[in-house]
Amino acid sequence: MRTAPTILHLDMDAFYASAEQAAKPSLRGKAVVVGGLGPRGVVATASYEARAFGVHSAMPMAQARRLAPNAAYLVPRFGLYREISEQVMGLLHRLSPLVEPLSLDEAFVDLEAGGTGWDEDSARATGERLRADIKALTGLTGSAGLAASKMLAKIASEQAKPDGLVLIRPGTERALLGPMSVRVLPGVGPATGDHLRRAGITTVEEIAEAGEDELVRLLGKAHGSALYAMALAQDERPVVAERDAKSVSVEDTYDVDIHDRVRIRLEVQRLADRCVQRLRGAGRSGRTVVLKVRRYDFSTLTRSETLRGPTDDPAVVREAAGRLLEAVDTTGGVRLLGVGVSGLADFTQEDLFAQAAGERSEEPEHEDAAQQPEGEAPVPAERHWMAGRDVRHAEYGAGWVQGSGLGRVTVRFETPGSPPGRVRTFRTDDPDLEPAEPLPLVPEPGDSGPSAGPGGEAPGPGDDEGGIERGGEYGSAGGERDGPAGPDPAGRESPRVGPGVGQGQVSSESARRPKSRSGGGAAPESETSSP
Repeated sequence: MRTAPTILHLDMDAFYASAEQAAKPSLRGKAVVVGGLGPRGVVATASYEARAFGVHSAMPMAQARRLAPNAAYLVPRFGLYREISEQVMGLLHRLSPLVEPLSLDEAFVDLEAGGTGWDEDSARATGERLRADIKALTGLTGSAGLAASKMLAKIASEQAKPDGLVLIRPGTERALLGPMSVRVLPGVGPATGDHLRRAGITTVEEIAEAGEDELVRLLGKAHGSALYAMALAQDERPVVAERDAKSVSVEDTYDVDIHDRVRIRLEVQRLADRCVQRLRGAGRSGRTVVLKVRRYDFSTLTRSETLRGPTDDPAVVREAAGRLLEAVDTTGGVRLLGVGVSGLADFTQEDLFAQAAGERSEEPEHEDAAQQPEGEAPVPAERHWMAGRDVRHAEYGAGWVQGSGLGRVTVRFETPGSPPGRVRTFRTDDPDLEPAEPLPLVPEPGDSGPSAGPGGEAPGPGDDEGGIERGGEYGSAGGERDGPAGPDPAGRESPRVGPGVGQGQVSSESARRPKSRSGGGAAPESETSSP
């Protein structure tokens, strides 16, 4: 049994929201909520300023808007978050070969295995140095917990939030755990917590006092024994360096139930293609195709088909998912669809279900994407500008979308290294405005950082923030005006919001539009490989 506090748990602070605040100077110190912006969207992450109003992750977005109507509501930018996560994980791997990632922003590290922590002093010094390195590399903060076990290290990092480090000294564990709620222990969710509460057990100390036999009677042999051991601060779980994914899946929740059978089939085909893209990106193949359907009444059906061999052929996965869909009744409409592949392998076999021989051809995302008739000019696709997305204007430079609606898009021109920038409004089809890749939060050494262009200058006294039109209604983050501030319910200063352009509003167009296909309506885990 380990006695030194050499297991470190790192948890980035309000990761997605903090990344957005670092990228957008005008949002620093203000309430920011990241998640799906549609009627059925959920909160992925809320900044600490938003949490003061009661907003938290997994909360319905509609409820969050009621609690914090003046917050900035943004869609997630998972590409940026993954890049930052790779930087942070790289720092962790310098400390030890035993790094166990739990998500993009959370991981365990065995410092003893890397020779970077062998006692209390060395572990603390390593933890503080890590936090400083993360701040210098990414501009973000992370909280760290140090203890002799994974369970205690995670509890310590929760106590350290935000932007702190807590070390649990050996011999103090029982006294620390005793008064805590049973929910602090791994494996105790709402159902188990309610079951224990009905038995008169609400704290960790009461679990220890109840004894192992009583816990086994209440929860069963495996769960009861494990929970009793953890109440005694006994956790022998090792830090596992590699967690092999068991499946790859993607899913979408729709703002309005889909009733049209043809549309449902097209959505399943599109999800199958996205799933295969992720499968190939991981260098894997799979032999079991899984279809998930959540119907209008919230009933969820899962159907699966096992192929004769592993495949990463999009045509094969689409065909199998289509067959599974035929066996599902969608008469009343569906609110969620998902496609996954399990039974993963590192190789593929020639699939007997494939219709075409020879080299695989790259097929269009939609099977109804027919070729444009000869002689006809292509019709440009309508561009949707989601709040929080990066853009670049030919004249004004880099910026981000504050909101859109009624044929207009509102953009704030600023970069991570600039002062808060001006807001300007354009037509949604403005040819000078294009989507752009996220800018790095911290410029490379010797790089002064990209300029936001003329529009990125901070507004002077009396400036009208680029002339936002007063009658327009814009998206969730659109239309903010700098001006005299007043206290909000949490005691902070809030920006004045002009009439008709409040940050908490959703335009009629954006409310009708399906959610972003990059995961805007669900937590990030909905598009990640499950361990």
